[in-house]
This record gives sequence, C-alpha cells and structure tokens, in this order.
Amino acid sequence: MKKFHVLTTALAAAVFLAGCGGNEAGDQKPRVAFTSMVSFGDSLSDVGTYAVGAVAAQGGGHYSINGKGATGLLWINWTEFLSATLGLTQPCAAETGLNTIQAVVGAPPVPATFHDASAGGTCTNYAQGGARVTNPVGPGNALLFNAAVPSTYSNAIGQLTVPVQTQIANYLAHNGGKFTSDQLVTVFAGGNDVFINVATFQATVGAGGDPTAAATAAVTAMAQAGTEEAAYVNSQVLANGATHVVVVNLPDVSLTPFAVSSGAQGQALVKSMTQAFNSALQAGLTPSANLVVVDAFTASEDQATNKLQYGLTDVSTPTCTSSSSLVCTANTLIPAVAPAASGTAATAANTYEYADSVHPTPYGYRLLAELVSEQLAIKGWL
Repeated sequence: MKKFHVLTTALAAAVFLAGCGGNEAGDQKPRVAFTSMVSFGDSLSDVGTYAVGAVAAQGGGHYSINGKGATGLLWINWTEFLSATLGLTQPCAAETGLNTIQAVVGAPPVPATFHDASAGGTCTNYAQGGARVTNPVGPGNALLFNAAVPSTYSNAIGQLTVPVQTQIANYLAHNGGKFTSDQLVTVFAGGNDVFINVATFQATVGAGGDPTAAATAAVTAMAQAGTEEAAYVNSQVLANGATHVVVVNLPDVSLTPFAVSSGAQGQALVKSMTQAFNSALQAGLTPSANLVVVDAFTASEDQATNKLQYGLTDVSTPTCTSSSSLVCTANTLIPAVAPAASGTAATAANTYEYADSVHPTPYGYRLLAELVSEQLAIKGWL
C-alpha cells in the first residue's frame, strides 16, 4: 500500500477517536482548527447541486455510485471524506437546481436556490457538475442540448454549470467579500474545459477543418483556462483573506475510459491538453505560505500503473450502467460489481477506479482525499 494511503487513513482514524473521547495518544485534532470548508469546482467536488427533481427521485445527486455507507453518511465525494478527516460537518451544496430537462418526459425545471449565508444557511460547497473555469456553458447545460444526439444526462439534463469564476464571486457576495482564517478553501476544476474543447476539436475536424490546427487550438484553450484559474485564486481567494487554500491540478484525463475510447491519437491530444492546463495553472499561481498545490496528475498515473498498491482491482472499466454516474446507484451497476442478493454492496464496487467514463467510484474519491490529506499534513495544517 502506498505511504500516503496508510498515513492519511491513520490520521482519519485518529480524528475519529478524538471525537469519541479517545485521548490515550494525546490530542489528535488537526493542527489548524478549521471550522468549515469552502469548495469551488466541478462535478468532482459537487456534493448535490442537482440532487433535486427527477435526479433525486432516481436516488442520484453525486457523480459516483450514489448511496450510503455503514455509518449512514454519504461517503461519495473526496470533499466529504476530507471533511470527515477534519472533523467538520458533511458538506452541502450552496446552490441547487435544474433547468429544463429535455430527456425526462414530464420533469419540470427546479429553480436555482442558494443555501448559503445569503439565505441564512451554512452550505459552502459551490462546486457544480458541468462547471468550467470561466465559460458559463459547460457539459450538460440546456443550451447545448442537441435533439439529434441520443438523450443522455450529459446532453440534456439542464445543469446550471455556474463557472468557477462566478462561484467565487457568489461566495464573496454572500459572505461579506472575505474568507476567514479558519476555513479550508479548495479549488479543483478544468475537466469540463477538456470535454468542451475535445468536442470542439471533433466538430472542427468533422466539418473538414485542419486536424493539426484544431489540436493546437484545443491545447491553447486549455492553457488559457489554467492561467485564468490561477488568476482567480490569486486575486479573488488569496487576496480576500483565505489563509488555507488547496488547489488540485487535473488528473491525467487521458487515462479515463472516455479518453481511452478515442484511440491512441485521441488519448495523446487529451494528455497534451491536460498538461497544458496544469503547467499554466502552476506557473500562474503566486507562491504563498497560504497555498497548497496537490498533484493529482502524477498520483493518477501512479494509480494506473501500480493499481494493486492502491487497493484497486480495475482502472479502466466503468461500474455504472446508467448514462451518467449522477444517477448511478446500487441498482445500476455492471454484473461484476452489482450487489449480492442480500443487498450488501459488492467489495469490487469499492475497488474499481471509475463509476462512469470520467468520474471516480467512492473508492477513487477516497484515494484523492487521502492524497490531499497527506499534503495538508506535510504543510502542517493537519
């Protein structure tokens, strides 16, 4: 087992024991007394923006395998795992809602509603499925609906896709324009910029455009997105009082089933796009004692190469049969990982990397949370 996996599992256990009154080993609370976690990003950090209407009726809402763990809590997303490690309450979506759902007959839109400080609430996870860094129209947005394409949740659900730029602005508008020193702020985005730029590349080439020029444009667009994300972290997060900021770079998207299905050339392009984003992000971030940059890219490659060392049994097969992991549950898993007749979730479902073509299983999210926890410990915050 990889070192960080053992280290952070132990840290999480220590926090749990401290919360239960077990103090034989001394005070095991995080070194920084965090009181809340504020998250910005996309579906990889979304804890229920779209858990309303028709999605909620199907038991969905998280981009993974939806369901509850033995504790009764939703152990789905890396922010939830990390929150538990820090001894915080379970994260909740700061904004929920859905626009017109073209693919679900009779399913009306659900108006967007804030559940944060602006409405007297305490929800501070602003991440949304489909969100890009700056462009408000991301995958799943109703404006991208195409009746000629077989209906899928990614094509027709009417996601809000509020970009990270606006997510941060919304937080500041609803919280006095400032972050506080007892908050852990996380920023993790860029994946949807990959998907939109891949689609643009495919459309350009399909219409007779030059493949080389289209590929160059895609890579350039990704570098621009990375630069923009860094600028918002610098000028809108760090400059507005945040003293504990975590920025996660993109995992190697070329290793996802989505990219693998495009063939060797498609994978190579996606990898170049991902690397361009990460390089620009790293170069644009202002070095600060208040900032931790987590290298999910290198970790994802190591997991794919040395899966057994991470407790993974499969790093290429989606576990869900639903069109999107947003509505994946124990009832929509492939036979190899489906629950037993007794209703107990199969162990294999917890050792696969992917729930669908791009989103992790709960176990995949756990690995990410452990990677982040390790970096927090090294920084001295945990």
